[in-house]
Amino acid sequence: MSFSAHEKAKLVRLLIVDIDGVLTDGGLQFDNRGEEYKTFNSLDGHGIRMLLDSGIEVAVITGRQSKIVNHRMGDLGVKHIYQGNRDKLPAFEKLLVDTGNEASQAAYVGDDLPDLPIMQRAGFAIAVQNAHGFVKQHCDWVTTACGGHGAVREITDFILHAQGLLEDLQNGYLE
Repeated sequence: MSFSAHEKAKLVRLLIVDIDGVLTDGGLQFDNRGEEYKTFNSLDGHGIRMLLDSGIEVAVITGRQSKIVNHRMGDLGVKHIYQGNRDKLPAFEKLLVDTGNEASQAAYVGDDLPDLPIMQRAGFAIAVQNAHGFVKQHCDWVTTACGGHGAVREITDFILHAQGLLEDLQNGYLE
């Protein structure tokens, strides 16, 4: 947790996450009919809700197309879902326009080479622990948790802590 990562986290108004390898462990599961299955971590989901409740927007940009993503993100209240974007940078630029945020206010979480163009533009570039080594070399911060295993929650807590919001949110659960 370098000082620069903490300073960048203070500026975040928009968290953008990839799906496969970030919100999931990257495994792709299909049944005999071609139906896709994904496993999401509930800790990540609650972290996303805490960000949204704190006024920080959350978005998804993913190269694949999946009904499961729409369902899970809808459950969490995520409104900005960009799927089927093998070239993710145009979706990132559209998202900035749609949300009225600057690139410097955006954090992007990725794990593989297609994420690098956005990571180079976002104000805070984050890789999950099990990201490709080249991606980890080109980011501001690497989580200790792997994708699909609480990495996004680690990120949401980091951002909320940097902005002085985490302690009050956590204490709100105490009686």
